[in-house]
Amino acid sequence: MRADVGRRWCNPARLASVSRTGLKASVATVVAGSSAGTLSWLGYNYLMSQAGAARGVIGRNIAKPPEADGVYAPGADSPELWWRAVPFDLHLMIFGDSSAAGVGALTASEVPGVQVAKLLASETGKRIRLSTKAIGGATSRGLSGQVDAMFVAGPPPDAAVILIGANDVTAKNAIHASAKRLGDAVRRLRESGAVVVVGTCPDLGVVTAIPQPLRSVVREWGHRLALAQASATRNAGGHPVPLADLLAKEFLASPDTMFSADRFHPSAAGYELAAKQIVPVLASALGEWQGGPLPELPHVSEAAQARTVAARLTAAATQWKAFARRTKPAVQRPDVN
Repeated sequence: MRADVGRRWCNPARLASVSRTGLKASVATVVAGSSAGTLSWLGYNYLMSQAGAARGVIGRNIAKPPEADGVYAPGADSPELWWRAVPFDLHLMIFGDSSAAGVGALTASEVPGVQVAKLLASETGKRIRLSTKAIGGATSRGLSGQVDAMFVAGPPPDAAVILIGANDVTAKNAIHASAKRLGDAVRRLRESGAVVVVGTCPDLGVVTAIPQPLRSVVREWGHRLALAQASATRNAGGHPVPLADLLAKEFLASPDTMFSADRFHPSAAGYELAAKQIVPVLASALGEWQGGPLPELPHVSEAAQARTVAARLTAAATQWKAFARRTKPAVQRPDVN
């Protein structure tokens, strides 16, 4: 059962605290170098007020994503409901949080699992059975239960896609522990024979409903988590896809297109963009990719990095220096005659 699918890609109720203990630690980063307790407390209160404002802007999405499981044949727009007599070639299973479940999608065809299944069917020419175990609001703590549910439901899949991380940031779960839990889930799936692809933590710095400097705090935490997730995934035999690095530029350039109405979860276009990054890696891992060499994936999102507070301050200082040089009066040379 996909319960609690109405929670956020990164839960805004948690965002309002990030948690209180975790936000205090994050503020220490923002005001690093200052020994003044008053400044630290003011910084903490300021970020807390920003978190509350962000929650008010984002609101609360309680919509259940469309049901999308079934068997997707090459070229078919809609799935065939699966039961034991319905044939399929590859079984694809989706694990993770509300971004994996498809919160923000308006129709079944927009759900990320469906988009991955249809693209995979088109690439391989095979019938893809899609099963979704993702639960809205899930953190890495919930992955073990989702994998348990998979084993209870039936045989393991041929391929698994995991999208997880944003809620670990807002719940302020420890980075190492979160990555380890993900690695454990990947390892269990790999030992069952499944190919595993992980879309690592998304870039919360693209969510403009979160004001600065809070946005930079959660963006940095998410970036650190994504790097740890990628390492844990590789060590467990999976294939990481750095969604934050691959999608940030497009989300920053076209937020009205890439985000759903709640301004937090991806829209159909945003989910499609993510699916197009995942499928080549997934098909290649299955030995089914015909699209040529895979591009080397980036490790740092230049677009999002350029929007951090530090980067903006550096750019402003550079512009000011250039302006000062242009407007500096010319030095008058003394008349030697």
